[in-house]
Order: sequence, then structure tokens, then C-alpha cells
Amino acid sequence: MQRTLFIQSLRSFNCSSISSASSTRAAKFAQKSAPLPASAKSDYYRPTASKATEGSFSWPEYLTIRRSKRRWQNFAAIPCSAIGLMGGAMYFGSLDTDPLKPIFGIDPFIFYGICTTACMGVGYLVGPTLGAFLWRSLPSSKRYGSLIDKKDKEFYKRIAKNRVDVTLQSPTSPVPDYYGEKIGSLHQYRKWLRDQNKYRRKVVFDEAA
Repeated sequence: MQRTLFIQSLRSFNCSSISSASSTRAAKFAQKSAPLPASAKSDYYRPTASKATEGSFSWPEYLTIRRSKRRWQNFAAIPCSAIGLMGGAMYFGSLDTDPLKPIFGIDPFIFYGICTTACMGVGYLVGPTLGAFLWRSLPSSKRYGSLIDKKDKEFYKRIAKNRVDVTLQSPTSPVPDYYGEKIGSLHQYRKWLRDQNKYRRKVVFDEAA
């Protein structure tokens, strides 16, 4: 009799354990399958932060950004040069000129033409600075902050380390792309390294180009 009661109590205990475990599993499954709230969905589907926002970015990303910045600088140089040319022409063209009185020993019209050309040159030099300022004002460029300046310093250190010594160049054969301005990708950077080594061998070891 006691053995029968013990077996029945053991069976009832096992049944209750199994039912509690199954209810726990069902609750966990219901919790997993429950729809996410709107705030949780927005956090779940939010894109991960890029390397540029984390504190650094790779060299291909930097060179792509640098190419975009360089494009803005080149585009800005065109209108600035035109404005300098038109401004110089309007100013020096409005001056009273006596052809019989040279300026610094130069014919007045030639002198004013040189000054007008100089105004265009000043506009060409100011253009890249203005283009860089406009590029930094873009919403897509503001997120880089000081990271681009830090990467620029590291990039120019590499350029200064690997380029040919300027004392080896000649007026008829300058160093190719001395400041690395044409570099806009890793492929172009490797090509720049090959050009520097080729020029160095040509000058130092007098090899054929």
C-alpha cells in the first residue's frame, strides 16, 4: 500500500514538473514571437555606425573623400579665376591711361594687361581654399569633423617619405606629382609610388625612362 502511494506521488510530481517546463517553454516562445514595439524596431533596423563616426576610416574611404574634396577645389577655381579676370579688367580698364607715360618703364596697356592677368591668378589661387570651405560646409562632410585633418597629416607624411628628393629634379624634368594631388584611390597611389621609383632610378642610376 505504501509502495503504491509512493509511486502515485512520484508520478504526480513528474507530471507537474513536465507541465511547468512546457509552460515555461511556451512563455519563452510567445515572448520571442511577440511583435517588437516601434522604438525597438527603429533600434533594430538602425544602420550601424561607420568607421568614420567611430573615430577612424580606412584608406580607400579616405581617398574617396579626398577625391571629392579635390573636385570641389578644382571646380571653385574656375569661377574665382573668371571673377578675378573680370574684376581686374573692369578696374584697370576704367583708369585714365596716357600712352606717352610708361609705368615702371613698361607701356601702360601692357602693364595693365599684366595686372589683369595677375588678378586672374589670384582668383585661381583663392579658388581651392574657397572650394575646401564650401566642401566642409556640406552636411555630408561635417560628420567627418577633425578626422579628415588627422588623416591628411598622415597621408602627407607618407607622401613626403616616399617622394623623390626635390634637389634631384631639373627644370626640364620635374618630379611627377610632387604633392600627390592626383591621388584619389589605392590604384593611383601605387602608380604614384612606381612613378617616384622610376624617376629616382632615372636620376640616380641614369637608367632609361
